[in-house]
Amino acid sequence: MSEAVAAGLDVIAITDHDTVAGVATAQERASTLSMHVIPGIEVSSTYGTTDVHVLGYFVDPRSSVLLEHGRVAGSRRAERMREMLERLDRMEVKISYGAVMDEAGPEGVVIGRPHLAKALVKAGYAQSVWDAFERLIGNESEAFVPTHLLEPAEAVNLVLEAGGIPLWAHPPGQLVDSLLPLLLEAGLRGLEVYRPRSKKTDVIRLESICKANGLLMSGGSDWHNPGNGRALGDFYVQGHEIEDLLHAGGL
Repeated sequence: MSEAVAAGLDVIAITDHDTVAGVATAQERASTLSMHVIPGIEVSSTYGTTDVHVLGYFVDPRSSVLLEHGRVAGSRRAERMREMLERLDRMEVKISYGAVMDEAGPEGVVIGRPHLAKALVKAGYAQSVWDAFERLIGNESEAFVPTHLLEPAEAVNLVLEAGGIPLWAHPPGQLVDSLLPLLLEAGLRGLEVYRPRSKKTDVIRLESICKANGLLMSGGSDWHNPGNGRALGDFYVQGHEIEDLLHAGGL
């Protein structure tokens, strides 16, 4: 939290993949600082063979449905990681499961590709986390394995059951036209529009879709840790860009 304050941030959202384990600690620490923490989650789902992530803002971190989802997700993500390591091994990239767990840390609840990426960097197979995703474990790579936890509409419903506001995280351009109507029918409230590496044309398109459909807009730094090459606060959204979302959440 001190890093966020030092970066000049006023509001942050904790949206870890498939877990709310870090929310309570973050809120407790923020209570002594000039900082507001939005409780959130990023729920994994699969559409065909493509991962679709649904952000849940202003969720109840004590929600039984979220806690159960986190338990199931932890088990499935462990299986998925072993599958990805087997695929990397066939590519002559040798990373042990233990090395990935070391990167997740002793309190690692849900293991994910960022942990694998850091293990790849440490072992010398990649120059950075970004490089690891680009060349070895990204969605288009031979080593990629879909999460296969929920259908996208189920992910939206999970957020709603937890009292949250569901938005589609980093929506792939090629899926927006076909999948958005299904997600809106399920209760989707908006799209994540602003991200560090988004092309201007993509931002304009998503803004236009949101305005045309009365959808909320959000933005995210996708910041995980100091070792990913970017400092916390290098990317941020302005209040006016997401004010409708903040108002919807009671801020």
